[in-house]
Amino acid sequence: MKKKLAYAAGLLVIICSFTACDMIGGNCQICQLNSYEDNNLIATVSEAEYCDDELLAIKATAPTTNGGVTTKWECR
Repeated sequence: MKKKLAYAAGLLVIICSFTACDMIGGNCQICQLNSYEDNNLIATVSEAEYCDDELLAIKATAPTTNGGVTTKWECR
């Protein structure tokens, strides 16, 4: 019984160490939408992981400026 629990715990650790995109094997990055005013970060939207076509679409999105506030996607 102890072997089964140890095996299950080890498997859980391995599963948690991978993200969904890692499992798929795609090109993935973590991106967030940031807003800047006078080159100072004033707001950020929670980050999320994007892969393949979604990632390409985000990277192709040009920054927008409205009333002195520039909003742009940043990926790492």
